Amino acid sequence: MLVKIQKWLEPIPFGLLTLISIWMLIAPIFPEPHLVQKAMWLVQGQAFKAIDVFDVVWHLFPSILLLIKWLKLS
Repeated sequence: MLVKIQKWLEPIPFGLLTLISIWMLIAPIFPEPHLVQKAMWLVQGQAFKAIDVFDVVWHLFPSILLLIKWLKLS
């Protein structure tokens, strides 16, 4: 399955995937990024709903794709 993902990622330029990854990691900028908010919830021991888990996965997805693309080159 990883090979299929890597083939799908080949035509996507590193620069574009990097920009999308950075944007999703810091979005929304105000009042605070979602990933920072969710990390603070974990530290404080607040409960996560299913939508919160989806939100974390959604914001990390481009970075995971970037990592897969980068690992293929190394």
